Amino acid sequence: MTDATAEQAEVPEKSGKKGMIMGVILAVAGAAGGYFLTTSGLLPFGGKPAMEEAEEKDKGKAVKALPQVGFIDLPPVIVSVNAGDSRHLKFHAQLEVNSEYAADVEKMKPRIMDILNGYLRAVEVSDLEDSLALMRIRGHLLRRIEIVVGEGRVRDVLVMEFVLN
Repeated sequence: MTDATAEQAEVPEKSGKKGMIMGVILAVAGAAGGYFLTTSGLLPFGGKPAMEEAEEKDKGKAVKALPQVGFIDLPPVIVSVNAGDSRHLKFHAQLEVNSEYAADVEKMKPRIMDILNGYLRAVEVSDLEDSLALMRIRGHLLRRIEIVVGEGRVRDVLVMEFVLN
């Protein structure tokens, strides 16, 4: 009887090759599927670089026309800045205007210069030392100029020179 129980207790060893082969097959299938998805463009990343796609799209399309704009040069302004020592700000700008309103904005140039001088004289030195000072000044000036000439006539204030001495 001892021989019968000994034979039943022995279980043949499994080599584990079946699980390893299935793992390799699934890994290869996953890699192939991932490669196909990325190169076909079905995923938002991978595939063709954005520049190549943009060039392919632009080949068949006509180039959009630039907007009809004009530029009005404002004379340079030098103002003393509120500081303990004598510091000056040199500011030179141009206005980007819709071309149909260029003559109207040109007529209002003295009024625009008055606004420019008044605003720049009120600016503190600490306001100018901020890294976003130029962006803030452009926004403030654009808003004040739009009040004078009317909305929709001036598109932007382009700063040509901004020097604090």
